[in-house]
Amino acid sequence: MKKGLLTMMLGSALALGACGGGGETTTETPPAEDGGSGSSSVDPEQVVQQNCISCHGENLEGAGNFPALNNVGSRLSQDEIRSIIDNGQGGMPADIIEGEEADAVAEWLANKK
Repeated sequence: MKKGLLTMMLGSALALGACGGGGETTTETPPAEDGGSGSSSVDPEQVVQQNCISCHGENLEGAGNFPALNNVGSRLSQDEIRSIIDNGQGGMPADIIEGEEADAVAEWLANKK
């Protein structure tokens, strides 16, 4: 019973944390300095800060059952990362970020090796 309650509480915290910091985005974004194409107006690092660090840790080092993302590019391709963003995996719900933001984050994380 305690395990089920703990799982439910953790799942609720994950879902609430995954909602991110809506409304805090700016229209002016500096050019990409991560080796990416720079054609996107999305700052993937900011998107990650708003949506991912609550579970994956401030330095993306992983926390508890949430895997480290600081070297995820050495394990997964950009397409695999995007698939996880779109479909969720384990405790991560689907579509935490979408569209151009998801594309930019998948590319940024794929370069983390």
